[in-house]
Parts: sequence; structure tokens; C-alpha cells
Amino acid sequence: MVQRAVILGAAGRDFHNFNVHFRDNPGYRVVAFTAAQIPNIEGRRYPPELAGEGYPQGIPIEPEAELERIIREGQVDVVVFSYSDVSHQHVMALAGRAMAAGADFLLLGPRHTMLQARVPVVAVCAMRTGAGKSQTSRRVVQILGERGQRVVAVRHPMPYGDLRAQAVQRFASWQDLDRYRVTIEEREEYEPYIRQGHVIYAGVDYQAILRQAEQEADILVWDGGNNDLPFYRPDLHITVVDPLRAEHGATYFPSPANMRLADVFVVNKVDTASFQEVEQARALCREMNPRARVVEAASPLFIEDGQSILGKRVLVVEDGPTLTHGEMAFGAGWLAARRYGAGEIVDPRPYAVGSIQETYARWPQIGAVLPAMGYGPEQMAELAKTIRRAPVDLVIVATPIDLRRLIQLDKPALRVRYELQEIGEPTLAAILDEWLEGWAGE
Repeated sequence: MVQRAVILGAAGRDFHNFNVHFRDNPGYRVVAFTAAQIPNIEGRRYPPELAGEGYPQGIPIEPEAELERIIREGQVDVVVFSYSDVSHQHVMALAGRAMAAGADFLLLGPRHTMLQARVPVVAVCAMRTGAGKSQTSRRVVQILGERGQRVVAVRHPMPYGDLRAQAVQRFASWQDLDRYRVTIEEREEYEPYIRQGHVIYAGVDYQAILRQAEQEADILVWDGGNNDLPFYRPDLHITVVDPLRAEHGATYFPSPANMRLADVFVVNKVDTASFQEVEQARALCREMNPRARVVEAASPLFIEDGQSILGKRVLVVEDGPTLTHGEMAFGAGWLAARRYGAGEIVDPRPYAVGSIQETYARWPQIGAVLPAMGYGPEQMAELAKTIRRAPVDLVIVATPIDLRRLIQLDKPALRVRYELQEIGEPTLAAILDEWLEGWAGE
């Protein structure tokens, strides 16, 4: 009997799970995807060019809120949970909804979802969004490049535009960013690699991406998204741990899998976390995976003319996903404002418009900072309008890219950056050198 399925997703893991497990599987018929976490995803269709011969009309993408109706009208047999960075309670609440509506509930594991590369793969994953995957990935790419390796990065998907055009994306120049019309969220991940002089791939069809990327690489580095598992089977699995939220390593899906699969832990933010928080993170690493090696690291702040912050009324703009489904109240910009003596950190909520205002309502834990939401031109315009409405002397931009290049600001602005800095031993360089020696000896 053919099982009728709906895949719960957020425009990333869901598409990958479909491509590798359901697309050509005669035992299943996928009647719909659902969308969560990311704005403006529902209402589209997964196109027939990507869905395959069995889906000449493509597959609708529906709101997750309508799950019961989808199960009922689609006569759904199984609901497949396929996104990340949510609590175990959230996952099981969805399981309860699915089962109450008469469907089974399924989680797919690595055996059915990880693709095998022809070159070695280093995967950088994390226990939560905002733990420091991106700077860790860039540090790994830098070290391997200094060892004479041809390194290509592959980023977890962020297909927020035309899915047909985004099947395979290769970013090697600033022109590529414009050619693919990427959002702020995408630029934040791709631009730093281009600045480093490296190539990064992303898209929708990760089998096709793999076959193309491995042709120009000695080593692939998987730059993960959220706290998700890698799409490619890693030969070295690095999991970044955030001591500010250490307990989430055991309580957020699929963090425990990433913790238990790790060969290396990077306990980040030891410069801003308390001693007790760092100790809690170390204890969790030992408890969940005592065989993994532990690297401790800081994410020091680099800011342009920090002294000019003193006494000023400032608006702090932070990385959007870290504040939203990452559930942080603040980030590096807020820390910089405090460190350099801002007279007042102005709360942007009274000046928020449109979807920015909706973001605060949906994630009430966000503090007096502005999430850099930029999932399309309309939202970027609303972000710019919110900044213009705020009565401040200075804007502190703490996004991974320079927001000043994308939106016109009517106020002076300073940029805050942060990079990974290992503390003590072992270092990532030493671990990667040992790993490279092992590969050379095989």
C-alpha cells in the first residue's frame, strides 16, 4: 500500500528529505509540505522540475497551522517532521496533533538522509542557532586552506526565492550574490566566504550540489544551519556548544544527536559566559559524548571606533535567526553597546512596522534590540523604515554582513564583527592536522 505523507518543514531539511527519501520512492505519495519558522514560505509550490516525474503539478506548501485539515483532506497516513531548532516539547506537540488526526509520526535519521561524498567531509553543526557555527566553519576553511587543501564550503539550505533557480547555487564573487538575488539572511552566510576568497555552495538539490562541488575540492566543509544534522556523511563531525544555553543540548531537536555524533566539541563564548555556565557546558559534553575532544573558544568583538558609542543613544541591530527561533534576547551588538558605555540602548519595538512588528509579537523573548529580518525586499524595506523611525544618535550593526551596503541608513552607523578565537589546547588547527595525517596515511 502506498503511504500518503505530509512533510513538516521550514524550506530546508524538508526539501532535502523529500529529494533523498521520497522523490523516487514508490512506497510514498507526498501530498503537501508545511511551512514554519520562515516568513512567506507557505502558499508556494515545490516545483515539478525538482519534485520529479511523479509530481507533474509540483507539491503545495501549506501553513503548519492547518495540519489537521491537510491530514483530513489529503487522507494522510504519515506526518514526517523535517525541521530543526525546536524544543522536544514542540516536536511531540506536533506528534500529538498528527496522531489525533489519525496519522503516524515519523523522524528520519542519518542512514536515510546523509549523502556520501567522494572527498572527505568536515561537518560543523551546533546545539542551537547562534552558537557560533559560521565563524567556526570559516576557521576550519582557513586552517585547511593554509595546509594547501582546496576547500569548498557547502551551506545548509536557505531557499527563500525561486526554487527552480536555486537548485544549485555557487557563490565565488560579489556578482554571484546579485545574480541570485539573495536575501539578507543568505548574504550573512555567503559573503564572509567570498571575502576570504573561498567558494561556497547552497541551494535545494544537495545531491546535484555535491556532485558539482566535489569536482573542485580536496575537502568539503559542511556549514550547518540551526542545530540540524549534516546532509553529507562527515568524516569529522564538529558540534559547537553555547554555554549560555547549555541545557538546550539535551532538550532541543535534534541537538542530542549532534552532541552524541560529535568527534569534536567547540565550547564557544567562554569570554562572555560565566564560569558556572562554561562548567555546565563541559559537564554536558562529558555526559553525552565522553569520547569527543573539547576545544574552548571565544568570540571576541571587533568594532569600528568603539569610543564614539560613549554616552550616545543607540539602536542595536542583531542577527535575525539568533533572536527569533534561536531564542536569544540579545547578541554581540548589545554587548558592545554596554561595553563601550552607550548612554541608552533605545528599545526599537515602539518604532517597528509591518512584519518587524509581527516578529516581536511572535518571539516575545527578544529584548531591546532589532532583529535584522530580511527575507525579501518588502521585509528589508520594513527593516529600513523601522531604523529611520527610531530617535537615536547611532546605529550599531552586529549582523554577519555590513547592513549598510544593503539598506540606506539616515543615521551614523558602526559595525560589530566577531570571529572565533581558540583558547588553550587542543586547538582546531592541531585536531585538523592530526585528521589530515590520518587521511594521508590511508
